[in-house]
Amino acid sequence: MYVCICNGITDQSIREAAARGVNTLEELTMRTGCASGCGSCAEVAREILAEAKPRAHRDFALSLAVAA
Repeated sequence: MYVCICNGITDQSIREAAARGVNTLEELTMRTGCASGCGSCAEVAREILAEAKPRAHRDFALSLAVAA
């Protein structure tokens, strides 16, 4: 689904950015242009980013070392 119509940014693009380490709307805007036009998508973009962040951290989490 398109989130930012002004710049053609989709929800998948936002999730991919989160997986690459984007943590804030400001960084998302800098890297993708999302919410840099009219700004009406900012809240939805922020929600998608927040939802995707925990998932991205789980995918790249380090396993705990077990003492022998």
